[in-house]
Amino acid sequence: MPGPVFLDADRVTLRPIEEEDLEFLQAKVNDPTIWRAIGRSRPLNSEQERDFFENVVCGDDTVDLLLVADSTPIGTIGFFDFDWEARTAEIGYWIAPEHHDQGYGTEATERVVRYAFDQLGLHRLSAHVFEFNEPSQRLLEGIGFTREGVHRDGEFVDGEHWDVYWYGLLEDEWRERAD
Repeated sequence: MPGPVFLDADRVTLRPIEEEDLEFLQAKVNDPTIWRAIGRSRPLNSEQERDFFENVVCGDDTVDLLLVADSTPIGTIGFFDFDWEARTAEIGYWIAPEHHDQGYGTEATERVVRYAFDQLGLHRLSAHVFEFNEPSQRLLEGIGFTREGVHRDGEFVDGEHWDVYWYGLLEDEWRERAD
């Protein structure tokens, strides 16, 4: 896969998303395991994926990285909804189903959290997870995020209303755990 490494972890590298990655991204976002977990309800065609790449990934309002393990793309991770004055952002990620339960998501999330606090100077990160996505809840809680609240029946996914759990992590909490 093209592109220079931006962040390194033990078993995964994180690099900028490139145009050559769009086929992988479109295929995986249309996988029911992924689209359900990220709350998409409509398929994404190649033109829509390209539009997302050009208008979001290539913009200055997000940080979007491709997760790569053994030269194979396995998912994405990044930050959005930045509030630079308050020094906050939301984190989001997904891992291709064939790479679940191998610790890649935890490793990548730990690495980008460190980047967010050390390099971006953020004070607080947030994340939201659907009630059915227990692996993602465990991931966030395992690296120090606190479940802060619930939006009851907050999203309509796959024909049902689901609660949305909101998580937060403060810089000082993270630094206490890292020491």
